[in-house]
Amino acid sequence: MKFDELALSDDILDALDAMRFDECTPIQEQAIPVILEGRDLIAVAQTGTGKTAAYLLPVIDMLADLPEAKDYVNCIVMSPTRELAQQIDRQMEGFAYYVPVSSVAIYGGTDGATFAQQQRGLKMGADVVIATPGRLLAHLQMGYVDLSKVSYFILDEADRMLDMGFYDDIMQIVKQLPKERQTLMFSATMPPKIQQMAKAILNDPAEVKIAVSRPTEKIDQSAFVCHEGQKSGILRHLFSTAHSQRVIVFSSSKLKVKELTRELRRAKIKTGEMHSDLEQSERD
Repeated sequence: MKFDELALSDDILDALDAMRFDECTPIQEQAIPVILEGRDLIAVAQTGTGKTAAYLLPVIDMLADLPEAKDYVNCIVMSPTRELAQQIDRQMEGFAYYVPVSSVAIYGGTDGATFAQQQRGLKMGADVVIATPGRLLAHLQMGYVDLSKVSYFILDEADRMLDMGFYDDIMQIVKQLPKERQTLMFSATMPPKIQQMAKAILNDPAEVKIAVSRPTEKIDQSAFVCHEGQKSGILRHLFSTAHSQRVIVFSSSKLKVKELTRELRRAKIKTGEMHSDLEQSERD
């Protein structure tokens, strides 16, 4: 399906055209009409399926018809990490290029000047606030954020937020929201804790489930079944035998990332690390 077959405004379609977005992904095709109808939604979809556009496009479209947010907030997008919040904010800028909809990104790990800038943005009001739970809660507790007029509440990567221990923070934020709102939840998995949260904050939601898509034919996948102590040896073997000039290694914890970085550097392999113990400037 093409975007111009959906009930989106010409301004949104112009922005998509400028970004060379033409065809919808399956999650966009199924979620956008449901959101435009005003229904709550729970969507199960992997990262990389286009879910950010699936909720931003219809919400921007609907926000364009509301009065400009002055001293209050119209929409909240919750994100598990500051990097994802920044990424959503960048996409928001592109999609809303021809639409008078404002946004502010709220996340931690910043200096005093950035905190003051976030504070000003929240006090003045914004159509869309894209925030990590802990930092939004910190601003809320200072008493200058008005969430009483929030029309749209969106949880992106909900399962990851719960894995990171944000359940109580999110529920505290929900208490500040009006009962009459549209709530959208996006998650890669549906464990019991997510189902519990969905029951608590969603109202008769529609459900969209996108099957895990197969990788493109050009990608080879292989697995090594091994003990923990054999992993770094296998990695070094792969680096020495494969064409591996650019490699991303994901690890289960920041402690493992640090250990692996040290090991690879000792093996004279040029290695950079990325985890939440780093300063924001290093992460950027």
